[in-house]
Amino acid sequence: MSDLPVDPEWLWLIGGIVLLIAELIAPGFFLVFIGGAAVATGLAALLLPLSLPLQLVIFAVLAFLSVRVGGRRAYSMRYDYSPDPFLNDRAKRMLGTVVVATQPIDSNGGRVRVGDSEWSARGGPAQPGDRVRIVDIEGNCLKVEPEHVLPPA
Repeated sequence: MSDLPVDPEWLWLIGGIVLLIAELIAPGFFLVFIGGAAVATGLAALLLPLSLPLQLVIFAVLAFLSVRVGGRRAYSMRYDYSPDPFLNDRAKRMLGTVVVATQPIDSNGGRVRVGDSEWSARGGPAQPGDRVRIVDIEGNCLKVEPEHVLPPA
């Protein structure tokens, strides 16, 4: 059929399997679609007597369709849409939290206790023991404002 020591259909199958294995090693690329198109082309060439140019055309069409259709479905569901968008951002998760001042807080600085740690804070004014609400974050410094509570009845 050609001057190659191995038939092209076997090269399609081997190349497709190599691409599928590469997708397992480094996931997130489009190698699975190209590898699937190569395997399908190899199987078609094994079952039908196809010339090499026709095999190339079949591979190109299958690769385009698999990337276009399969890629749209596989990569359409992004992980950006989460019910908890600040899951891995501890600082952003603290917005709106009420914490206790451990040192006097003014516009120049101070400290608050958040859970089991202390953070630098600005805003206030607040005295040690006062409750403050986190309203913003600048780097490692929390911007706070006094927590307003109703007086006892």
